[in-house]
Amino acid sequence: MRTSWNENHAVLRGTAAAEPVFSHTNHGVDFFLFPLTVPRLSGAEDRINVVAPAPLLEGSPLSPGGWVEVTGEVRTFNNRTGPGSRLVITLLARTLAETEEPPCNQLTLTGVLCKPPILRRTPLGREICDLMLAVNRRYGRADYLPCIAWGALAQRCAGLTVGDGVALEGRLQSRIYQKVIDGVTQERTAFEVSVTTLSTPAPEAVSG
Repeated sequence: MRTSWNENHAVLRGTAAAEPVFSHTNHGVDFFLFPLTVPRLSGAEDRINVVAPAPLLEGSPLSPGGWVEVTGEVRTFNNRTGPGSRLVITLLARTLAETEEPPCNQLTLTGVLCKPPILRRTPLGREICDLMLAVNRRYGRADYLPCIAWGALAQRCAGLTVGDGVALEGRLQSRIYQKVIDGVTQERTAFEVSVTTLSTPAPEAVSG
């Protein structure tokens, strides 16, 4: 049974791909950023940016190439530096530990749809649905997470409307794409939640 409607919980196990570097300071605490590579069953890898507070890293020092488990919450913000605005997605670490357990990329979210779903087909004819999920934090803020669903689940998602509450499970994945800016092609990385299961709880659960 869920104890909180606005749920945001992730468990990732993979390789620390680089030394943590300073990211920012918040309420007097320094935060550091490092990439975590998580292999998929297909052999591809997702490269997720993890933000960890200095006290957590001091208690669990990282070594590049080391196998670690990170639990935490997905965080988003709009980076308005440079041309346009870009959604930045990271994993805020709550725990960090060395592990010998197999790879893992599990994400559990509950929130509200804040944009109409978009059902489309890939060039190979596979159906895919794009969703934007708002997950509230404490103190009135929210994280906005792009999600994708495939096949029969995509068709179900296409029937949802703005304001619907959903609970989903999936994985946080990275995707390389090309973008042309002022005639120059740039390689960028997009992050999104690949949905594996989705349910729509009763309305009283959403408002409670």
